[in-house]
Amino acid sequence: MIDKLLALDTQLLIFLNGLGSENYDGFWLFITKQTHWTPLFLFFLYLLYKKIGTKQLLYVLLFVTLLITWTDQITNLFKYSFERLRPCSNPEINTTIRVVKSSQSFSFFSGHAANSMATMMFLFQILRKHYQHAYLIFLWSFIFAYSRIYLGLHYPIDILCGFLFGLLSGCGFYKVYVIAQSKYFPIK
Repeated sequence: MIDKLLALDTQLLIFLNGLGSENYDGFWLFITKQTHWTPLFLFFLYLLYKKIGTKQLLYVLLFVTLLITWTDQITNLFKYSFERLRPCSNPEINTTIRVVKSSQSFSFFSGHAANSMATMMFLFQILRKHYQHAYLIFLWSFIFAYSRIYLGLHYPIDILCGFLFGLLSGCGFYKVYVIAQSKYFPIK
């Protein structure tokens, strides 16, 4: 069963990765770098600041920092426990796929997917009370995570599991944030 699932995962990777073209490689290399998204993050901070103020925004930033630290460390724990080779490092397929970017670290599960989804889920829980179309922030996670498949760095299952872990982590941290907010830093 697991072998069949992994075989399907590899086939889906080969298909999705094969949709790419050299004309778009630069674009996806740009997309995958977190620092290039700084203007978007600043925009999210501005939206939060507008609705919750400076003090609450600082608490949100504290929780986002803790959340990213959590997801990043758990991701590394999984990667070094499973030791799944990245597609770009897997000799069985790395000559079949388009390897646009290489990495020697392990693949399962995607830290980019986990961190981005966890952060967006946490922020969504706050923003949805203030903005009707807050769900649009998830587009960033999907585009960001797809870049990892396009570049040959992750399998689709790595992305899906990263998303699932990120969703659970984002929701969990939001619940802790709500409890902490009511006890220690209530909105006045």
